Amino acid sequence: MPALDFALAPIQDLHRDRTSRIHTVLKAGSAPARSTATVYCLAHHALEGAETAARAGDTASFDWYRAHPDANASVLSTPTVVGPRIVVTPGPDGMLRSPLSETPYYFLGPDTVAAAGEQQELAAVAYALGARAGFVDLLADHAVVACLLRRKNLGDTLISWSITRLPGTVFCDHVGNPAVLGRDLIHEAGHNWFNDALTATACKISEETEFHSPWRKTSRPAFGFFHACWAFPLTMIYTARILPDTDGPTHDFLTAYLEQQRGLLATTAADHTRALTLVTDPTLRARLRTVHAEALNL
Repeated sequence: MPALDFALAPIQDLHRDRTSRIHTVLKAGSAPARSTATVYCLAHHALEGAETAARAGDTASFDWYRAHPDANASVLSTPTVVGPRIVVTPGPDGMLRSPLSETPYYFLGPDTVAAAGEQQELAAVAYALGARAGFVDLLADHAVVACLLRRKNLGDTLISWSITRLPGTVFCDHVGNPAVLGRDLIHEAGHNWFNDALTATACKISEETEFHSPWRKTSRPAFGFFHACWAFPLTMIYTARILPDTDGPTHDFLTAYLEQQRGLLATTAADHTRALTLVTDPTLRARLRTVHAEALNL
């Protein structure tokens, strides 16, 4: 299947620059050689951990992060077709909150252990399905750490999210099905990509105009509207591409999901065209238009 184009030179520059700054702040030791995007993701985990340790006066943990700017990824990694990934299962009880973020999160640390073999295999197959559907670059650069949360049943509401403080990290419920997990990894990786793209291109989107979001059933500022009109079309393209290779309840579930998303996305067509005039970077604007149009035509 044709690979989607997620290459954007300013994102690579952003990753290198921010990683260098974090390592300078931490006065960190050298990290093992990895892709720029992977080192960038892990550096944010080290920064988050070091800051938390510093605020708590935990010298031992602070020194550990300085000595492990990759947050011990060498020990935690599992091989996948998109490169070594860190798959962890902190569960709801292991999630953290802070005054800076109402959204729960988790960062790698000295006590982190890799997910059990079953969860690692689940994630590895999910990454493989996403890569085969044309999302190898997105998953390689923007879904480095996967935090698998609640195990649910097919048809239950699955909650997934990402946060700007931990780029390249995704948090998601799962049903033990790699085809469904692949969809959600792509959705959250898409959010991570878009956040990086906006920052890297210094694209300022006016928030004065709001657009109706059929997913939230309310009006949202352009930033939130674009996030939805980017991430959901990516999952639609993925779903359409893997659907012929699924069967049984998985096929029925994904077929219903794609049909639902077609209806929702169709209502955004006019607003999306209008909203694109707010995107100041031409390359980013073209990328958003292309993905949205492909999903509309599924």
